[in-house]
Amino acid sequence: QVQLVESGGGLVQAGGSLRLSCAASERTRNSYDMGWFRQAPGKEREFVAAISRNGGRTFYADSVKGRFTISRDNAKNAVYLQMNNLKPEDTAVYYCAADRGVALSRTPQLYDYWGQGTQVTVSS
Repeated sequence: QVQLVESGGGLVQAGGSLRLSCAASERTRNSYDMGWFRQAPGKEREFVAAISRNGGRTFYADSVKGRFTISRDNAKNAVYLQMNNLKPEDTAVYYCAADRGVALSRTPQLYDYWGQGTQVTVSS
């Protein structure tokens, strides 16, 4: 069973920055695409960003393009989400997920493993 643990969430003012981290078990080192999703109260879980297993390809939701950057360090079994120019609408629980598929996906149902989530709150 692949284990994922998110960290780095917190409270920040609009326009500020946060960096989320996802620590993965050793099994994910080069076998999974990784994604970040978020879910706000009363809303469906939505795609944020994804990165291929070797870090060569990335994919972003339109709502975060130019503000968020996904990256990974396979030597450390870690995935990151750098979030800049945060807005109140970015407030949500952010989840790290792993996908063993052959192509990057923005569909949560296609991801195989999930972390517990970390809360990001952006004040106006």
